[in-house]
Parts: sequence; structure tokens; C-alpha cells
Amino acid sequence: MPDAPDVPDAPDVPVVPERVELLVVGDVLTMDTARRRYRQGAVAVGDGAVVAVGALDALRARWPRTPELGGPGHIVAPGFVDAHQHLTGDRLVRASIPDHLSAEVAIMRWAVPLHAALTAEDDSLAATLAAAEALAAGVTTVIDAGTVAHPSAVAAACRAAGIRARVGRWGSDAPGLPQTASVHDVIERQRALLDELGASPTDLVHAQVALVGHDLMSDELVVAASVLARERGAALTFHLSPDRRDGAAYVARTGRRPLVHLRGLGVLGDHVLVAHAVHIDDGELDALVATQTAVAACPWAYLRLAQGVTTGGRYGELLARGGRLALGCDSENAGDRIDVLGAAALLAGLVRDRAEDPTVGTAADALALATSAGAAAVGLGEVVGSITVGRRADLVVLRPPAPAGDPYLELVWGQGVRSVRHVLVDGHVVVRGGAVTTIDVGAAGAAAAERRVALARAAGLEL
Repeated sequence: MPDAPDVPDAPDVPVVPERVELLVVGDVLTMDTARRRYRQGAVAVGDGAVVAVGALDALRARWPRTPELGGPGHIVAPGFVDAHQHLTGDRLVRASIPDHLSAEVAIMRWAVPLHAALTAEDDSLAATLAAAEALAAGVTTVIDAGTVAHPSAVAAACRAAGIRARVGRWGSDAPGLPQTASVHDVIERQRALLDELGASPTDLVHAQVALVGHDLMSDELVVAASVLARERGAALTFHLSPDRRDGAAYVARTGRRPLVHLRGLGVLGDHVLVAHAVHIDDGELDALVATQTAVAACPWAYLRLAQGVTTGGRYGELLARGGRLALGCDSENAGDRIDVLGAAALLAGLVRDRAEDPTVGTAADALALATSAGAAAVGLGEVVGSITVGRRADLVVLRPPAPAGDPYLELVWGQGVRSVRHVLVDGHVVVRGGAVTTIDVGAAGAAAAERRVALARAAGLEL
């Protein structure tokens, strides 16, 4: 990966002056293809986009008397991308699912009955709380891991919060799950959401095709879902192989490992984002690289759920071979917190330790997974992920408690999410001084506390 050159005297500015509403000031880490850095830099923001990035003095001279955000001692980076985030359900019974349960037991005993009891208002409230936590942590883009019943309510909540989101409705034709249906009905539900929200990556909130997972979808369903996604220019996402036993069980059912089988069906491609893929073999790694299918890795979830990522995860190999990887924070029964920088540090540490090589998984590489590489993996690389003229102005401004010698080291191995001060999404300030401006966080928290007991009772859960 390239180093991060300093280019304080070479501002990237447009030829024709544009309307600029704000200068975001600090040590600017563009995370563009050259990883350019402006130590005393600024980003000019107008009409929701990056109008210019360069040396502070040059941009001040070009747009004098423009309001500024940030300043000396601040670090400016692209907003963080959370590629796999459950926005509903567990969030309303936060810190309640015991951690001595296996993932399967937690899902069947807690998640399934909980989702069966959720109303549209519950999903909206949960998504609002998730958006508030994400924004406060510098996360400007969330890829919904799949909403069971009320994706329209989730989309509306994300739009009101001002967070960039891709929302989907879980589909499955396997018996025994809430909202399971025939292949025809699942595909029609997916089509209806695409019709409602659109699939354009330039829209702040848009739709995706979402299936539950590799063991909960027939070949007919996943092929139809992939065809629909391609036809509509949409993304397709589903869970795959978080557990060591998943591959063997899939072989017993289909005769092939999951990713090898899906490749044979023609399902995979650069429109597909699989969550997890912790336990894959050589053939499956080949399938990911050859088809440019992306993976959303959620390292905190694997550690809490004891899923063997320290011995089974092959993310370093995937990256070394040119595969596409992004980071996710998962759900309350697994991830516990929305912190993409923390996930970046943990994944980098796992990669470095597995290779016993300090030259791989550097802080700059980890920050790329949280920003530019993550955005590219989820199909948003031309929209967000780097501070580049023409990209949407999704920015995070951080202020470490003490001067940072190397901002990459500071953000990934140091203070990280605790340093977030301001956040912009689509050019709008959604966090100022560490406080979310688009959501009454206190009121949302109070509503969740009030709803918690009644929801648990309706789901038959004992808190």
C-alpha cells in the first residue's frame, strides 16, 4: 500500500469557482488512491459535496469569510463505513442477551421471538438509536444487515437521522423463521422495496436485496435474488459461514462448499456482499477473488461468540490477493457496540498476529478498510470513502487529547472513536461538539427504556 505523502502546497481545487458553505479544517487524511495528507489543510464543502481539498491558506484565500469547523489539533478523515449492522431488534433489549449462549441458541431463543414481536414503531426506534450511536462514532454509512419486517420504517428513521444507509428486507424460503415465504413472494417483497426506495448509490437512503444466509435460502431463491439485484443495479447481501461447522453442513446438503457452490450457480459477483465468511477453504477464497465478491468482516462479534476467527479467519490472505473487504459491527447479541475504528484496529491486529508480520495490517491500511476500501467493497467507492473533489461530503473531524505524531497511529491504535468531535453527512453537520444534532438522543433512550419490558413480555423473554 502507498505511503501517505504530505502535499500542503498542492490543493486539489476546481477550475471554476463553486459555492462553498463550509471549510472543514485540520490535518486532512484524504484516503484517496495516493493517500494524500494535508497537515495544515482544509476541505471546502458546498451543495453536499467536496468542492476542494488542499492547504488551508490557499482555500481561505479562495473562499474568504467562509465559516469553519475544526481547527489546529484536529484530524479530518472520510466518514467511516459500517458494512454489516443490524439496525433493529436486539438494540431494544440491549445488554440483555447472555454471553454464555452459543450463537444458534441466542438467535433461536432471543432474536427470533423478539423480531416476531417487533412493530414498525419498534423498528423505527431501534434504527434511530443505532443511527445516533453510529453518527457519534464517526460512522456516516451503514449497510443494514437485513430488517425482518419493517424496512420502510427503518429507512425513514435513517433518513430523519441524516445517516447514509442501504436498507434491505430479509428473505428466506426456509421453514420456521419469521416472514419466511415462497421464492415468488420473497422476490416480490424485494422488488417492492427496490421500487419504493430505489437502488441508486447516490441516494442517501436506498434499498438492497437481502437474504438471511447460506443455509436459509434455496438455490432457486438465491439465483433469483442475484438476477434481480443485477437487473436493478442493486447490491445483494447475506450471511455466510461464521461458524466452523457451516462448511461441512453445506457440503452434506449440496455436495460443495458454500462459496464454490454459489459460484457454480452464477450468483457471485461485484454486486454481492457476504457477511462473515470466517471459515472458508482455498476454493472459496479463489471464488471470492475471482468473482470480486466482497466480504463484511465483524471481528468483535466473532470474539464474543467464540467463532474461531483467530484460527480460521483468512482476511489477510483475501486482501493480499486483491479481494474486497469491509468492516461491520453486527448486532447487540454479538457486536455490542458500533465502533468501526475499533473493528479496524482489531482486524488489523488479527491479521498481523496471524502472519507474525508487523509490515502487514498497518494503521493506514486499517483506516482504509474503515473508509475508502470499505466504501469500494460495498459499491459506494465513487460516492464516499475518500476526500476527493466531487465525492459527497461525508466527513469526520476528530480531536485527540494530545498532539498526534502520526494521525493514522492515533486513530487506529490510540484514542480512535473517543476523539470524534464533528461529523458531516452529505455536507450537513449531524454531530457538533460530540453531540448528535439530528436526534433527540435522550428522548429516544427514554422511549426505548419504556418499551423494553413490554417488548420482552410480548416476545416471551425474561430480562
